[in-house]
Amino acid sequence: MSSPFALSARALSLKPSSTVAVTSRALELQKAGVDVISMSVGEPDFDTPAHVKAAAIRAIESGKTRYTPVSGIPELREAISAKFRRENGLEYAPDAVTVTSGGKQALFNAFFALLNPGDEVLIPAPYWVSYPEMVALTGAFPVAVPTHPASGFQLDPQALEARVTPMTRMIVLNSPGNPTGAVFTPEVLQAVAGVAQRHNLMIVTDEMYEHLVYDASQVSIGTFAPEHTLTVNGASKAYAMTGWRIGYAGGPKPVIAAMNALQSQSTSNASSVSQYAALAAFQQHEETTQFIEMTLGAYRQRRDRIVAGLNALGLTTPTPQGAFYVMADTTRIHPDELEAARIILDDARVAVVPGTDFAAPGQVRLSYATSMDNIEEVLRRLGELLERRTPAD
Repeated sequence: MSSPFALSARALSLKPSSTVAVTSRALELQKAGVDVISMSVGEPDFDTPAHVKAAAIRAIESGKTRYTPVSGIPELREAISAKFRRENGLEYAPDAVTVTSGGKQALFNAFFALLNPGDEVLIPAPYWVSYPEMVALTGAFPVAVPTHPASGFQLDPQALEARVTPMTRMIVLNSPGNPTGAVFTPEVLQAVAGVAQRHNLMIVTDEMYEHLVYDASQVSIGTFAPEHTLTVNGASKAYAMTGWRIGYAGGPKPVIAAMNALQSQSTSNASSVSQYAALAAFQQHEETTQFIEMTLGAYRQRRDRIVAGLNALGLTTPTPQGAFYVMADTTRIHPDELEAARIILDDARVAVVPGTDFAAPGQVRLSYATSMDNIEEVLRRLGELLERRTPAD
């Protein structure tokens, strides 16, 4: 019997994730009792800081469980404004700040507020899988700007500018980046800001991993081109608050107003309790800084171990300067990254993310937001896998 329901062209335009098959297979193995180690999850393995959880409990006990302003409680927007000034050198007044249900919603709102059908958006690749899909939902066209492992996935501003056309409307940046861990240098960011200014483009910069930086300087591109920049961030990564769903953005007031209007007709306000929890993360600087330093030290040790281990196995892996991911060349296992990920899962019982949806052929992403014991076991299993296989077998 045919269905009376017709899906929209917009819904049908969404590409199914190439990682679904691998993820489904990993779940099947785990349900069957197979010991699968997941290196695919992009979230901290640390618990939310105690002072943040305590603030949420206080909010619940004091009845702060009702609707808030769509753009967020005034206290939180003021704290975010102060954070932007203190940590990023950005001057966003509280009414130039909006709070959203996670960083993804801030990006979604921004794209729908700024893009029209037929516009083009430049996105350095490898990229986070949701950027091109969100852009395509608006009717605009994502345009990949390749970066390369040999340079640590550093962006070439000249290559970026070479892809500007009369239809180009926006540049999307992610530094530190998912999936590569690349941190764009201040010189690169200043040059990209110049591109935006010369061609009157908007920059949407996703700085979700800004506190997870190891051997580089984290700079906000908004300091070079404030009138052209929307800065997106959130509480998920630095404060281990993934499930609390608090994102935020600061930028030109007309853009923020348009994003708020969109949000008012979709989700309305972010969770009230989560907002008060995030407020504690921003206001209690000493406790929050101690937490960030502790997690950063752990991530650095894990990064150094997994990069050294993968390279020793012949799986070429650049050293990331930020975030908690590595991109490993798996062509020694199989030239196709989807097949390589399947082999790693079935034969080594390790779940990784194929680079297909990241625009990273021949590579897989591993998250080191997991224990050192897991990392050591993963390296052992991969070593045994490679001993059993011949190249491109």
